[in-house]
Formats: sequence, structure tokens, C-alpha cells
Amino acid sequence: MGTAVGGERSVPRYVQIADEIVQQIRAGVIKPGDMVPSESELVDRYGVSGGTIRKAMVEVRASGLVETRHGKGSIVKDRPPVRHRSSDRFRRSLRQGGKAAYLAESAQSGATAKVSVLYIGPMEAPEDAAERLGVPAGTQVLARRRLYFRNGTPVETATSYLPWDVVKDIPELFAENPGGGGIYARLEDHGHEFEEFVETLQGRPASKAESSELALSPGSPVIHLIREARTTEGRVVEVCDTLMAADQFVFEYRIPAVD
Repeated sequence: MGTAVGGERSVPRYVQIADEIVQQIRAGVIKPGDMVPSESELVDRYGVSGGTIRKAMVEVRASGLVETRHGKGSIVKDRPPVRHRSSDRFRRSLRQGGKAAYLAESAQSGATAKVSVLYIGPMEAPEDAAERLGVPAGTQVLARRRLYFRNGTPVETATSYLPWDVVKDIPELFAENPGGGGIYARLEDHGHEFEEFVETLQGRPASKAESSELALSPGSPVIHLIREARTTEGRVVEVCDTLMAADQFVFEYRIPAVD
């Protein structure tokens, strides 16, 4: 690798090529749904080896702007713009207005949202969810698993675990559509007033199954979020285990500077 004037390292050629391809995608020169030029085309265009182009494409894929399809090459993702998740998304006023958090958030960003319910019914609580709910692992809970879409693209999966003694007398929580304001509104309707929501986030690569479910390239970054819904009585009445396509979310929080 060479050095530039003044002893600074020069930018490797594969990085320069990757940056140029990324800029072409962001500028719309290579549009969503278009194939990125093939390795041989890029070799001819840039006058470099196939190895250099392959290293460049690793960088391009890391940008999250393309996905690789076996036997076809790399295609520019047709994914909607990033939307914001903020610390006010669970405001009581939204629930009282009949808006569940995801639908309210999508509407604010001008997106078309859809929720597909994959499962509703009894399940043995996984160890982590059970610990957060304060029940023994394997205890029967109500599970609600959903797949969320934004402008037709799957962006998030979520499974809620709720204590059986809390939900057994709330029939709406067993329905595909629990009504305006979502499950939190129904819980509050039945006396479970919320004090706070606590979220834990971790970034990691998607597994093969997760990549398939969210229409991501293998190993794409995802955000694993676990939320506890805590009542004014100090009880956790829901644990929500969520997986999100990392390129679809920006998290914005308000952090008080005083007590």
C-alpha cells in the first residue's frame, strides 16, 4: 500500500471503488432494484484485478444498500427510508387516541404500515422472558408473535409474552386485532396502568432464518430489543422480544439532565 504526500496513508483502491459505487447508489445513478455491475464489468471499468473488485463489493455490501442473490449478483435494495423510534412513542395520549405505537410512528413518517399476526396462544415462557416476568421458566404465558411491514417490506418481528393470570380475563388479547391502542390500551382498560417501559438493545448479525424472515442479505446487521412494560404496582405485565432490520431504524431518546 502506498503513502500520500506528507507520509499519510493513501486510500486503498478497493475502498475508492466501493465509495464510488455507494455514492452512485445514493445518488440514484444505480436505482433500487437495479443490479450492481458484474465483477467482470467492474474489472474492465476500473482496470483492476478481480480480487480488488471482490474486496470492494464486501465494503459495498457492508453499507446495507445492496443484497446478494445466489447466482445473480448484487442488487440495490428497494427498502423504505429510515424511520425514527423515540422515547415518546409509548405516550398514553397515543393509546387513548386509539393508536398503537408502530402504526402511530409509521403514520407520522408518511409510511404505509401493516402487521401480520403469526401466532397467538399459550406457550411455555422462555428462560429470559420468564425471569423478566418474575415466573419460573416454562410457566404458561400468552404469546403474541407479529411480523411488521413498512411500505410492503418486512422490517421487524416481535413476540410479546404476557402472564396468564393477567390476560385470561381479557379476551381482546387473544384476538388478532386487540382494538384501538393495541395491547397496552387493553391492559390499561383492565386496571394495569403503566409506569414505565424499559428497553435493552443489542446489535448483532442476523442468523440465516432471521435474514430470510426480514428479507435481508445473510449476516446483515439487526437490532435485538427486549422491552419490559412495568405497571405502577411494579409488575412486569409484558416482555416484548423484538428483532429489527438495523438499516430501518434510528433511535432517539430524551434523557433528563436533572432529577
